[in-house]
Amino acid sequence: MSRRLFVVAAPSGAGKTSLVKALLAAEPGLRVCVSHTTRTQRPNEQHGRDYWFVTPADFQAIVEADGFLEHAKVFDNHYGTSRLALEQAFRDGSGVILEIDWEGARQVRQRVPDCTSIFILPPSRAELEHRLRSRRTDSDDVIARRLRDAVSDMSHFDEFDYVIVNDDFDRAVSDLRRIVSGQGVDLVRDRPALAPLVQDLLART
Repeated sequence: MSRRLFVVAAPSGAGKTSLVKALLAAEPGLRVCVSHTTRTQRPNEQHGRDYWFVTPADFQAIVEADGFLEHAKVFDNHYGTSRLALEQAFRDGSGVILEIDWEGARQVRQRVPDCTSIFILPPSRAELEHRLRSRRTDSDDVIARRLRDAVSDMSHFDEFDYVIVNDDFDRAVSDLRRIVSGQGVDLVRDRPALAPLVQDLLART
């Protein structure tokens, strides 16, 4: 695994962050590229570990200097992957994980066509709502908005190389590790077994 770039995206609440952390713990050659964001830092988060927390003005300055590989606005906040942070991550490891949204992933695929892209789906809408509520960080209105936006996010699953269903956490981590090692042929986005779940997740209510 030499300078391989892995892009991981998911709707809010699908478990992307927990899965990536478990993957990094199991694969010492991988590094995560820490994103910049303008959103408020949560109590359990650390600057430089979870995100680089910056002001909107600082974020815009990086945009104007073409310092981002990708950037997007999500839930009224800006997120981006800086080119400098990506180069640093590659210096530290043989493979790099980008934990971003589908819009940012689309930009990365355009600029780095040989990257490997992975989308994480929840096992059901009910489980997605349960996970969002169990965070205890958002109001009911925010959760309702996240659930609505999740349908739009999940509709882009077929733009990715692989799709993992985060039903059983340990199995999902194992699936991620197989993809990273080049053995995830059964996890491709267009496998027939995904069709019923996708139909349910994307159904408008």
